[in-house]
Amino acid sequence: MELEENPKYGEPRKYDPNFKGPIQNRGCTDIVCCILFAICIVGYIAVGILAWSQGDPRKVIYPTDSMGQFCGQAGTPLENKRLLFYFNIMKCASPMVLLEFQCPTTQLCVEQCPEKFMTLLKAYTNRNDFDYYKKFCKEGVTNSMGVPKILELGLCPAILIPSKPFTRRCFPALGQKGGVITVGNNSHFEDENGKIRDAKDLVDGVKNASVVIEARQVAMKIFEDYTQSWYWILIGLVIATVLSLLFLILLRFLAGIMVWVMIALLILVIAYGIFHCYMEYAALEGEPGADVTLQELGFQTDFLVYLQIRQTWLAFMIILAILEVIILLLLIFLRKRILIAIALIKEASRAIAHVMCSLFYPLFTFLLLVVVIAYWAVTAVFLSTSNEPIYKVFNESVCIYSRATCDPANYSTSPMKQQCRDSECLFAFYGGETIYHKYLIGLQFYNVFLFFWCANFVTALGQMTLAGAFASYYWAAVKPDDMPTFPVFSALGRSLRYHTGTLAFGSFILSVIQIIRVLLEYLDHKLKGAHNKFTKFLLCCLKCCFWCLEKCIKFLNRNAYIMVAIYGKNFCTSAKNAFFLLMRNFIRVAVLDKVTDFLLFLGKLLVVGLVGVFAFFFFSGRVRAFENTAPNLHYYWVPILTVVIGSYLIAHGFFSVYAMCVDTLFLCFCEDLERNDGSAARPYYMFSSLREILLKNAAQLEDDGTHFNGQKIQEEASA
Repeated sequence: MELEENPKYGEPRKYDPNFKGPIQNRGCTDIVCCILFAICIVGYIAVGILAWSQGDPRKVIYPTDSMGQFCGQAGTPLENKRLLFYFNIMKCASPMVLLEFQCPTTQLCVEQCPEKFMTLLKAYTNRNDFDYYKKFCKEGVTNSMGVPKILELGLCPAILIPSKPFTRRCFPALGQKGGVITVGNNSHFEDENGKIRDAKDLVDGVKNASVVIEARQVAMKIFEDYTQSWYWILIGLVIATVLSLLFLILLRFLAGIMVWVMIALLILVIAYGIFHCYMEYAALEGEPGADVTLQELGFQTDFLVYLQIRQTWLAFMIILAILEVIILLLLIFLRKRILIAIALIKEASRAIAHVMCSLFYPLFTFLLLVVVIAYWAVTAVFLSTSNEPIYKVFNESVCIYSRATCDPANYSTSPMKQQCRDSECLFAFYGGETIYHKYLIGLQFYNVFLFFWCANFVTALGQMTLAGAFASYYWAAVKPDDMPTFPVFSALGRSLRYHTGTLAFGSFILSVIQIIRVLLEYLDHKLKGAHNKFTKFLLCCLKCCFWCLEKCIKFLNRNAYIMVAIYGKNFCTSAKNAFFLLMRNFIRVAVLDKVTDFLLFLGKLLVVGLVGVFAFFFFSGRVRAFENTAPNLHYYWVPILTVVIGSYLIAHGFFSVYAMCVDTLFLCFCEDLERNDGSAARPYYMFSSLREILLKNAAQLEDDGTHFNGQKIQEEASA
């Protein structure tokens, strides 16, 4: 029995003389989802307003002293005091630094770091030294106060150590001479108790204090690299845009040649990558430290270190070699199908030629996505900084109030201070106990979910708009005379006016799956090291299942939007009709549609590969002609990765128009075969070249012993 006769997959479309393409007389669909989406958007705006009114991004920009004040903030008394000074850096060796992200010692905003060794006891005997020393003390210190009183009140550090600014913080100026750790060129120093200490005792304190800001240090270096190379990155992205447009224009006139050129160039680019990795691997042979394994090396903030390891280049070489073999095998097995897919690309090129503004529609989608991403990022930052400063009791001796919440304004006269003389009330972290702060995690979750929903909605709007435009082209009896004057704008208007609810429905389903995947990743991160092999296996299976489910939903949504653009039905009906139509033409889906997607994917890889190779040689300074032109960077991989990722997004945006055109024409093509028979009374809407594709396809599948769906096409093929 032929597949199209199987009621399991629905009845084929019947001939309708009044059907002329996308239905004009249609009504609103999925209204409940539209109302729900509008309510959620209003709530999203309310969350943003609440976050902006409560948040303070200065908390992630400026260091915070023990009083919760920002060092270096313009318009405040601390404007010129940009650096954070630790009274006793050795206390930062406490594990609490890693647990509470706060060093248990007084921290003060200063204009400059101390430049010499000095104890409070010795400085007090010399007026000039004491005036210098008071720069690193709290306010209220006078020459008449004795040293015991100053130390008892915690107004000054007991000792100053030569320090250097690092990420706006003063850290001991540690060095190394002859294998001995030094600080300020001395291997020993006198502490506050008059004991001689080794300079290496400071290492743990500096190490633990810097752990909590190491990520910020890398981020600052990356930010500096962007400030030095942003215009070159823009040039690289412009090159990617020009290359993508050039490829699409050439596909319009030289589809067959361009496809084979893309395939050949991609193979050559990957082959060069393998050769380059091998040359780097061979050049490091015998180099000191080059044979260290990545596991032994561990995580390094300076990523250039990895490029000095032979194992890194070996891994790159193996990955590229596997990719090359996979592509070659696919090309060998799909060589006949590629010829058929090329003809389908030609048909898509002809459609895009009549709807040229569709090539620039991805720019509109990109702008909307930028707005969505920017709103989410700004809201997330303000939400994360909307907590209030929390102060805790820090002490050295046993104290019942240890780590208890305190108020620094009146702590000196509080019972806590009376019972624990050596304790201090210091800024600990940002938090809060109000209703707003209790629901902060929920607001962050809402922010993430609405980000997914809005981003998927924007993507869905683009898919339905392009589908409506290309469907208008296919079902036009006389092309382009019977097409709307502005097919893209007409399709966009129909999508927003009638099908906002449908777009919200489809994007909501996809967003739920994506947020579940995020929760699984969060759960895996939280339980890392705590769960057993069974829970690891279970989480891995769940993540794999939801990844597959997301891919299936994306595919189904995409085809459902095409059916909505044509017939104007609701989401569920359109998804069912699209699924049944695809199942009635399952062989064609595998032969034509997916092979075409593969060829377009190769085109994206080629654009990314060409731009990536150019960016690598430019930013790494491997070409002498660019040595004086390329900017000096901390990490030259930063602009390279940015250009590569940006190039892929740009190429994906342009090639996605082709992919959407192919998918739309494919569904229209399948329905055309069901509605019409090619006779004078029921002519096909497809071009004769596309009909030839079908006949060749049917003949080839018949030679392979495969039944091709569609009885009337079988008869034409055999005729």
